[in-house]
Amino acid sequence: MADDLRAPRGMHDLLPEDAALWAHIRDTAEAVAHRFGYRPIATPIVEDAKVFLRTAGEESDIVQKEVYLFEDRGNDRLALRPEGTAGVCRAYLEHGMGSWPQPVRLFYFGPFFRYDRPQAGRYRQLWQFGAEAIGSDSPALDAELIDLQATIYREVGLTNIVPRINSIGTAATRARYVEALRAHFAPHVTTLSRDSQRRYETNILRVLDSKEDAAHPAVAGAPSILDFLDDADREHFEAVKAHLDALGIAYEVDPRIVRGLDYYSRTVWEFEPRDAAGSQGAVGAGGRYDGLIELLGGPHTPAVGFGAGVDRIALNMKAQEVRSPAATVDVVTIPLGEAGAAAAIRAASLLRAAGLSVLAGVPGRSMKAAMRGADASGAAVAVIIGDREAAEGVVTVKPLRGDAEQRTVALDGLADAVRGLIGPAVGGLNPFPGDPAFPYNGPITAD
Repeated sequence: MADDLRAPRGMHDLLPEDAALWAHIRDTAEAVAHRFGYRPIATPIVEDAKVFLRTAGEESDIVQKEVYLFEDRGNDRLALRPEGTAGVCRAYLEHGMGSWPQPVRLFYFGPFFRYDRPQAGRYRQLWQFGAEAIGSDSPALDAELIDLQATIYREVGLTNIVPRINSIGTAATRARYVEALRAHFAPHVTTLSRDSQRRYETNILRVLDSKEDAAHPAVAGAPSILDFLDDADREHFEAVKAHLDALGIAYEVDPRIVRGLDYYSRTVWEFEPRDAAGSQGAVGAGGRYDGLIELLGGPHTPAVGFGAGVDRIALNMKAQEVRSPAATVDVVTIPLGEAGAAAAIRAASLLRAAGLSVLAGVPGRSMKAAMRGADASGAAVAVIIGDREAAEGVVTVKPLRGDAEQRTVALDGLADAVRGLIGPAVGGLNPFPGDPAFPYNGPITAD
């Protein structure tokens, strides 16, 4: 390869064989979100750096180690978005969504960027589906978002996924808890990992969810934040659990879930496979963030949301051998002769206008080679057009699957003839998931 050019470290190409899986995840998530009454929003990939520096917390891992910061030619300090919630909240304020009926329910899909150590399911360009409900402190919304997220995993075919939930209370709750944690960890600081030693000074809650120190006796024996909740915190958490029970959603309470961003409050959660063997850890997480919009300069506005990692979902689907719809071609045209080539272009256009996916054959190939290519494409039907067919205004429709016989049909009846062979649900999946310009095009299948 010239100059040994490769994708940047921690970023990767999405090749055609995986594109259908990503499209399936995206389309399923969007369809579920629509059923829950959420509407799409798309925010810029680049934001004013203050959007994240104000909200994530100066000592969070994102700000300290992961955010891509740069100055543009106008000397503005910008950042590649590391997560979706802060940008959505900025848009909520900028566009006056506080005057809309509350809560405002939104969803999004797209790429995010974190300078992190690359590993399976954890990349420097990551893809997420997220949903936010802004403008209500009701615990019913916490449960609704957990239900929405669980529904997505179920409908893409993932099994054995369970939500682990916790409450981290309000800022006052955490202040009391942080004091107790400092006293607990003080005798053990030098035995913790380097990251946990840093977090002890800057963000001690993160010591609890350290992967390096998960088995450390001091971490395992740390006091539970649930013992520090005030009456309002406890009432909110009990209401969330009651709603989940009413929905029939199995969950586990895990006091060590704290989330990595400073803006979270009260309910937080993560979804993980019950059996971690062969999985890639959490496939998504979320929580309540009642103070975030105030950090952006707005009024007190309670909110809750989640982000689901598409990379992690895809890896777990592969590990569980979950089959997803393939991107398919309905029809292949086979042009023979000069007049046949021109007529084949017209036939392909008519079929596409009817909602069918058409792979246009290349003129000049032999019939034998063209048929081999048509069969390899996975198409259901080949449409053969030679000079004779072009002169008569007809085409030969040859089924490539099943026992039906080939037949000659008039060009204006071609679409109906093909639909009769392959059924009403036609049209290949969109093979370009998450195009930032058109991220919410939904499933591309005919009704």
